[in-house]
Amino acid sequence: MKIEFDNHTIEFNIQYGIRKKISIHIDSLGHITVKAPKNTNEEMVKRSVELHGKWILEKLHSFAEARKTPKRREYQEEGKFLHLGREYFLHELIETNELNEEELKRNLKKFYFSSCKKTIGERINMYQQQLKVKPKSIEIVESKTKWGSCSSDKKITFNYRLAMAPIEVIDYVIIHELCHLIHMNHDRSFWRRVGSIMPDYKEKEEFLTRHGHSMTL
Repeated sequence: MKIEFDNHTIEFNIQYGIRKKISIHIDSLGHITVKAPKNTNEEMVKRSVELHGKWILEKLHSFAEARKTPKRREYQEEGKFLHLGREYFLHELIETNELNEEELKRNLKKFYFSSCKKTIGERINMYQQQLKVKPKSIEIVESKTKWGSCSSDKKITFNYRLAMAPIEVIDYVIIHELCHLIHMNHDRSFWRRVGSIMPDYKEKEEFLTRHGHSMTL
């Protein structure tokens, strides 16, 4: 189904179910799902989408910006790189003297791996105690698609690029994966548990969606 709003076409799918009101969900790829109570007529659904049209377009724009190819990094002393949410000159993060670009890339990646391992190690104990869980193992890895993961045998991995994110965003990913030790899927119980530790977790999710493309080498 689709509507026209402010010279834009908004396409969406409708899911009917047992619920009290209409809600609109947009995933990071820009797919829009409208969840509505059973027997809600289509005109009412369209009206709800229209009322939220401005918000929907803003959300879609932010996702489109996040998917843009990041600018090429400048591997020189004055090149800027993110660390824990702040920008630093390359020479503030690693030694740069007499190193070529490949050596700088390699050393910078080692720096992020080390920083991520240290930061995760310092932060995760606090949340393990709050949630009363303990993973079988914790590993820092390189991934192009995931910030963290939790396997069925309770092994948790974190993307080394998290070292570029603000501490509170790193905390969110830690909490997210630890909560999977209790709830392996993303059902309501899972999100309630996440929210009990971090009520504003949706802001952290949006940060990763909006700025994740810039957190790369």
